[in-house]
Amino acid sequence: MERELDELVVVTGAGGFIGGWLVADLVAGGHRRVRAVDHKPFHAWHQHLPGTEAWRLDLRRPDACAEALRGAGIVYHLAADMGGMGFIANHKSACMLSAVIDAHLLEAARDAGCRRFFYASTACVYPQNLQDDPDVHGLREDDAYPADPEDGYGWQKLFGERLCRHFREDFGLETRVARYHNVYGPHGTWRGGREKAPAAICRKVAEAVQSGRHEIEIWGDGRQTRSFTWIGDCIHGTRAIAESDESEPLNLGSDRLVSIDALVSQVEAIAGVTLERRYRLDAPRGVAGRNSDNDRIKSALGWAPTTPLEVGLEPTYRWIARQVEEATA
Repeated sequence: MERELDELVVVTGAGGFIGGWLVADLVAGGHRRVRAVDHKPFHAWHQHLPGTEAWRLDLRRPDACAEALRGAGIVYHLAADMGGMGFIANHKSACMLSAVIDAHLLEAARDAGCRRFFYASTACVYPQNLQDDPDVHGLREDDAYPADPEDGYGWQKLFGERLCRHFREDFGLETRVARYHNVYGPHGTWRGGREKAPAAICRKVAEAVQSGRHEIEIWGDGRQTRSFTWIGDCIHGTRAIAESDESEPLNLGSDRLVSIDALVSQVEAIAGVTLERRYRLDAPRGVAGRNSDNDRIKSALGWAPTTPLEVGLEPTYRWIARQVEEATA
C-alpha cells in the first residue's frame, strides 16, 4: 500500500469539475505524488488542492503529453473540450479535436511505461436510435455497436475507446474505460453554455428566486429523460474501475430514470418555490431518453452508484445559489 501511495498519479483535465474532485480524493486518500494537468489558466481551475503538482500544459502537443507523463505510474485521462447539450450541439469540430489529445497521451503513456491508463468516456457513445423514447431501457455496454453515437462528441469518445483497446492489444498498455452518465455536484460548471442539465436547472431556479421573477425556461418539452450521477459516486467508481481487472468499457451512472420536468420539481422543492415553466422547443435537447444499465459494473466491482438524486441535489443547489448570489452582488 505504501508503494502505491508513492506512485506518481497524473490527472489530465484536473482543472475541471470531475478532475478537481478526483485530485481531491487522491490527496485525501494519502497519495503523496499527484500531478494535476490542465490547459486552463490556474485562476479558472474549479478547485485548487495543496500538496499537488499543478501544471498548465497544452496536451494537443505531443511534447507536452510526454512532459506531463514523465515518471507516471497511473494516468487518469479526463481532458476534453466538452460541455452540456448547449455546447456539444454547436461545437462538434471542437469536440472531435479532443481525439488529438487522446492519441498523443496514449503514445506518451506507452513510451513512459505507465502501469495503468484510465479513459473517461461518455454515455453519448450509444446509438441515437436506442434513445428515441423517454421511457428508454438501460443502455448496456454492448449496445454501443453498431455505432451511431452523438455527432461530434460521441464519435470522439467512441474513437478514444477504440484507441485504448488497440494500445492495450498492440502495446500491452493496461487501459480502463468508464462511460460517465450526467455527473453533477458542487464545483461544477454552472453557467456560460458548458453546464449540464442539473447545474443549468439549479442556476435558473436560483436566479428566479433572487430576481423574484417566478418563471423558468426549460429546453425541450420537459419530458426528455436522463439518469443523473452524484460526483461522489463518480469518483469512487472512477478509481475502482481504474484499478479493476475489467478491460472493457463500463457504464458509470445511476440507473434511475428522471424526466427534466421532475428534475425541475425537485430543485423547486429544495428552493421552496414553484415556478411558471416556459418550454423552448427550438433549443438543443439531445436524445429523448438515456439511462444506464448497471449489470456489468455490479458484476465487475460488486458496486454501482446509489446516491439518490434528492440527496445530491441539495448541496449542488446550495452551492450554485451561492455562486449566483456572489455573481450579482
